[in-house]
Amino acid sequence: MTDSIAKRRRLIGLLLVLLGAFGFSAKAIFIKLAYGISTQTDAITLMALRMAFSLPFFLLVAVWNNKTSTAEPLPPKQWLVIIVLGLMGYYIASFLDFLGLQYISAGLERVILFLYPTFVIVFSALVYRRKITWRVGLALALSYAGMLLVFVEHLATESANVWLGSLLVLASAVVFACFTMGSGVMTPRIGSARFTAYTMTIACIATLVHFAVVHGIDLLDLPKDVYVLAGLMAIFSTVLPAFLMNAGILRIGAGSASIVSTIGPILTLALAFVVLAEPVSYWQLAGTFLVLAGVYTVSKVKA
Repeated sequence: MTDSIAKRRRLIGLLLVLLGAFGFSAKAIFIKLAYGISTQTDAITLMALRMAFSLPFFLLVAVWNNKTSTAEPLPPKQWLVIIVLGLMGYYIASFLDFLGLQYISAGLERVILFLYPTFVIVFSALVYRRKITWRVGLALALSYAGMLLVFVEHLATESANVWLGSLLVLASAVVFACFTMGSGVMTPRIGSARFTAYTMTIACIATLVHFAVVHGIDLLDLPKDVYVLAGLMAIFSTVLPAFLMNAGILRIGAGSASIVSTIGPILTLALAFVVLAEPVSYWQLAGTFLVLAGVYTVSKVKA
């Protein structure tokens, strides 16, 4: 591969990851807007709409992949792992995140959720008995200090439910970190597009079953704008970012992709300020910077 082709491939990869990060960052904005439209729109209802719009795309990718791929059928053990990971990453973690956003701002949610790479480091050290170097320790300290700074600042300005919302989003980050560790093992074995399509399809089905148990099967009694926002969230904050990220990672690697994606919380803060009129304080910017500095350092170590 010539230098010009390699540079072009890297540039395309960077743009794909950047677009993916922007899409994921907009998810919290769509959720907050939908919550503000109708009191009927609870976490599982909005999740069900998102997954109902997303499911056809992932089914098409799964069918297309099976028809064009020469890969061997998955054994039962791998199917079990994929089912567990799908439920963890895109059903349980998402549900906790959606619940948390009922109580806290989009900016605080993104800062807490973005701690998941640091949890991956901690859990990997525990599971694989890897030593945490002073550099990684400093990165973790920066990240958690930044999160506490943002949290304390919001604690003084938001409702008492900020504790509940923050804990729910923190739990979401922990679950997603576990999913990330598992996906790092499974993706090289079965391929990124196949893994994404399978895990997302499983999560879509689980979410729709959850909604049916809680609310029945009627998803048609909501304001029109809620469906519009759910459709936009499904396309621009679920389907496209998932495949954009995977395509970008193939071109620039997971380490570089994770570094580029650190722009996510900044994008969410900017969108929340412009679209939701959420105030942005100097303390919040300082805490966000500390979190990003920590995650960036962790990403460099992993790379």
